[in-house]
Amino acid sequence: MLTTKILINTVEKVKQFSSIVSKQNVECEIVEGIYIIDAKSIMGIFSIDLSEPVELRIHSDDAAILDSLKEFVVQEA
Repeated sequence: MLTTKILINTVEKVKQFSSIVSKQNVECEIVEGIYIIDAKSIMGIFSIDLSEPVELRIHSDDAAILDSLKEFVVQEA
């Protein structure tokens, strides 16, 4: 499983992110606090606080998926 922090804090970013993730043939989820949301559900994404980075879990070991999402990945200090 791959995990990373992402920031999708605008409506446009959520639309772009959802479009990219929906095309992937793997299960993905967003974890924000106690909430676990299906990353392919745009309504689910809008139901959580997106003002801060959230954790993205991808149920795959194919790092190429992260390359397609690199504009959303937050580098942690």
